[in-house]
Amino acid sequence: MIADDDTLSGYQATHGRPPAFEGSDGRAYSAGVFSDDDPDPLGEYGASLLFIRWSPDQQPDGHLESDYLARATEAGAAEAEVGRMTLAQVKAMLDELIARRDAEIRA
Repeated sequence: MIADDDTLSGYQATHGRPPAFEGSDGRAYSAGVFSDDDPDPLGEYGASLLFIRWSPDQQPDGHLESDYLARATEAGAAEAEVGRMTLAQVKAMLDELIARRDAEIRA
């Protein structure tokens, strides 16, 4: 099976690294998936996107994370569901999180 590098997990499988994006704030971010270490009371694991922000000298200097985008009875299944997001969807989520962060700062 050939990985579809238009999806988050496909890109990582094809290129051996997380995709990077320029956020709407002009900063560089890399994207990945993370999930809960333990299930919730219903026995489900939540999975989210995690964006690492990079400084001009390529050092991590912040992050943004989405709300849960998938839930499943196994952490890997929840992560796989988030990993099927297209890179366009991931980029849109990054820009939404930046806008939310900036609105909170202005408030």
